[in-house]
Amino acid sequence: MKNGYFSEWLPRFLHHLRMRNYSQRTIETYQGVIRTFAHYAWLRKHANPEKLVIYWKDLTKARMDVDINVPSLFFNDYLSFITSLKTYKPRTLRRIISTLSSFYKFLYTQGAVSANPVIAVERPKIKENALIYLKHDQVLSLINSIDDTRDRLIVRIIYATGVRVSELCSINVEDIDFEEQIVKIKGKGGKFRIVFIDPDTLSEITTYLEGRSEGPLFFGQNHKNISRRTVQHIFSKYAPKGITPHKIRHSYASELYRRSKNLKVLQENLGHSSIKTTEIYLHTDLEERKRIYREFFPLSGNNGTGEGRGKDGERGP
Repeated sequence: MKNGYFSEWLPRFLHHLRMRNYSQRTIETYQGVIRTFAHYAWLRKHANPEKLVIYWKDLTKARMDVDINVPSLFFNDYLSFITSLKTYKPRTLRRIISTLSSFYKFLYTQGAVSANPVIAVERPKIKENALIYLKHDQVLSLINSIDDTRDRLIVRIIYATGVRVSELCSINVEDIDFEEQIVKIKGKGGKFRIVFIDPDTLSEITTYLEGRSEGPLFFGQNHKNISRRTVQHIFSKYAPKGITPHKIRHSYASELYRRSKNLKVLQENLGHSSIKTTEIYLHTDLEERKRIYREFFPLSGNNGTGEGRGKDGERGP
């Protein structure tokens, strides 16, 4: 058993994430969660328990040279402590637990701990919210309401391809194959995939480029690719309240699944590593569910079996 301190193992874990092509943003998030937990572990060992809250307000004195071996109950204490100081959404708490679990899973594979203690930590339940998205005609109305050529094209490409904002921002002209009507996308974890794009959108791109054949599709500051913040600002300017770029991605996914019922293709188009992530779109087609109910459920009275109501309006068998 190697054991060791957080100060030793955190850099190794971050290197492990880089080797697996995690994005810099994700790596920084993981680092922040683990550092904060390590500081809590150090304070629990070195500070007066009655003054823990006071020390927590200023973590400059906290260190990371503390043993990585902690019991499962320690994590519950940590979660209880941070939630007593601040209200966290269940999804945020699950992300914290998941991050710590990934760290200890790595430690286990390296022989630094005998088991992953986070496995025993109960994760808060998340209520499933209905996806909010625009229907096809509503998306087209939004697109057609935008006068600025660049801004209109940005919204259209997200809907036409289902790409994430970060993926849209990184598109270069060279990534677009106008003849094959495809775009090469660099997704999460540095993984590449191919998405499809319609002829009308390609025609608008051609007009927008004005003969340019290389470089960022959309320019931002210093002649670099456009930023996520700029795209988000475009949506806050034109889109209905609550409609974000990710919601337009939902619209793409919901519309494609509603018409094709092909979850595997949808998974690949969206760049989901697990089909479980894609399965959320199984629950979005309310109109289809309503049609099936009215056509086949006996009590609806509209099914083709004649079992809804009798001749005199009485219930059938």
